[in-house]
Amino acid sequence: MATPSPAKSMGDPGITPLSPTHVLNASEENEPTRHPYVVVVAIDFGTTSSGYAYAFNKEPECIHTMRRWEGGDPGVSNQKTPTTILLTPDKKFHSFGYAARDFYHDLDPTESKQWLYLEKFKMKLHTTANLSIDTDLHAANGKRVKALDIFAYALAFFKEQALKELSDQAGADFDNADVRWVITVPAIWKMPAKQFMREAAYKAGLVSRDNPDQLIIALEPEAASIYCRKLRLHQMVDLGTKTALNGYSPTENVGGAMTQAKEHVRRNRQSRTFLVENVIGELWSELTEGDRYVVVDCGGGTVDLTVHQIRLPEGHLKELYKASGGPHGSIGIDYEFEKLLCKIFGQDFIDQFKIKRPAAWVDLMIAFESRKRAATPDRSNPLNINLPFSFIDYYKKFRGHSVEHALRKSNVDFVKWSSQGMLRMSPDAMNALFKPTIDHIIQHLTELFDRPEVTDIKFLFLVGGFAESPLLQQAVQNMLQGRSRIIIPHDVGLTILKGAVLFGLDPSVIKVRRSPLTYGVGVLNRFIEGKHPPEKMLVKDGTRWCTDVFDTFISADQSVALGETVKRSYTPAKPSQQVIVIHVYCSEKESAIFISDPGVRKCGTLKLDVSGTESPAARREIQTLMQFGDTEIRAMAIDVATSRSVKASIDFLSQ
Repeated sequence: MATPSPAKSMGDPGITPLSPTHVLNASEENEPTRHPYVVVVAIDFGTTSSGYAYAFNKEPECIHTMRRWEGGDPGVSNQKTPTTILLTPDKKFHSFGYAARDFYHDLDPTESKQWLYLEKFKMKLHTTANLSIDTDLHAANGKRVKALDIFAYALAFFKEQALKELSDQAGADFDNADVRWVITVPAIWKMPAKQFMREAAYKAGLVSRDNPDQLIIALEPEAASIYCRKLRLHQMVDLGTKTALNGYSPTENVGGAMTQAKEHVRRNRQSRTFLVENVIGELWSELTEGDRYVVVDCGGGTVDLTVHQIRLPEGHLKELYKASGGPHGSIGIDYEFEKLLCKIFGQDFIDQFKIKRPAAWVDLMIAFESRKRAATPDRSNPLNINLPFSFIDYYKKFRGHSVEHALRKSNVDFVKWSSQGMLRMSPDAMNALFKPTIDHIIQHLTELFDRPEVTDIKFLFLVGGFAESPLLQQAVQNMLQGRSRIIIPHDVGLTILKGAVLFGLDPSVIKVRRSPLTYGVGVLNRFIEGKHPPEKMLVKDGTRWCTDVFDTFISADQSVALGETVKRSYTPAKPSQQVIVIHVYCSEKESAIFISDPGVRKCGTLKLDVSGTESPAARREIQTLMQFGDTEIRAMAIDVATSRSVKASIDFLSQ
């Protein structure tokens, strides 16, 4: 059974290639005119925690991290705020971060059921297969809300906070037009998710559609990479030599160096201004032309692996291999803990408890979070997790027997009940919760290091909040067996934020990227007997055409220079066409022959109205340009005879 032809069913006359392909490199005219932004503000919108930082154009070496947040958790440094959001019962924005969590927590249980509380919602953008503007999220009480609204509320909150802080500093109202915004996203996100972030930013009023360049979507590991270039030796821990590189004595314990490092950071934290010296860090000066390094960004939701190569003299970065990784962030450990609770107390009880006592559930997870951070490879004493009173109480009502009884009855022998009302977990039990997530990360790393293009890696930078985990550090060390040096920046949770600010100040630092997809347009070619399948034949005015041909502009995993433009010329298959429609298609496969091939999807449309104009040439030339290399892709069509043009952003969200 032949696949039906998309082009025939669309009914548009179509276009046919006119000239040989030629690539037009980023020429002078393509250079965007620099808007003199006064300040760059970067927002790190994380799965578990978020924050912003900024730097003024006139003092790019001073990166300011945001004001101290109200609230905070024991055992958790709060340079960032939890990514939690609270809406009133009528779905209006109420609060974000610690404020949202604390307010929600203090509501009466009957009342809290009406309020909409959301946390860890960023992962939805990664896991939703057919993401669109209408994708929903579920609040803790089970009610649905539009994902776009939630993301827009969160970005609007950060915009307001940042502008307020900038205004206070300037002593006058700070104008949003003077801000260049940067939002970070995981590199492994697909294009729809990246575009979704931009749509949310438009909705939040960060920037307007008329001025899209005011917002840069930065890739998290790229931001980390840019920051790591600036690292001085006293600002990181080198696991390869087991030394805390800040004058402290060497220590055999993986966690020890980090503890000292954290103490060092805490002492310096009273100042929120971080100085980036305008030199390249000592580590970087060891790198020579063509050296490669890997950035492993371990966050709350995802793990992103990127391979960069250094290009001298300017030290520009070149992406060597397209980003890989997966949804293996530290929240995986929370899910394992939840599974453990279900095993002990029953899935039915846990599901009910989450809905009936949502605030107490949040409490329990906060208690777990601080113990999770105390897990180390060589720990021998148990970890105690406080069970909220309402958990103990509700369980008794639900089951008719005590929590203690449930623990005795369950076969989980490494979790005991302590008389102080706590779950007592053996270190092995805690480490077992980490295992699935860490195994996934190590598997990704192993696969990456086995690739032919990933040899001779000089450094592995471990960044992101989860990189603080001694268990993860040890696993990476064991896997690498000294094949490359593992470097962990001190303020590892803020690495991406600071790098994103540096990227906003100079976006041209990343010179070459790998295209994550194959892009092309649908065209008609002359039908060739024996080469083209007969079901693709279309006869028009006596000419036989082959429909649905995928004319490739760029292939997946091909190197793309920043701002590189690929240009093709087409001509209307029917000279009298009034409106010329060009459909842009993409595919994850490296090559596609027809737009009807499996995995090919339409991701944009260019409509060029040429009515009422004459073309002096016998065949009207329509130039189509696609510009690659940024985290977003632009397309344009020009009618050469009249210079009429139409622009389009590639749209990945319309189904």
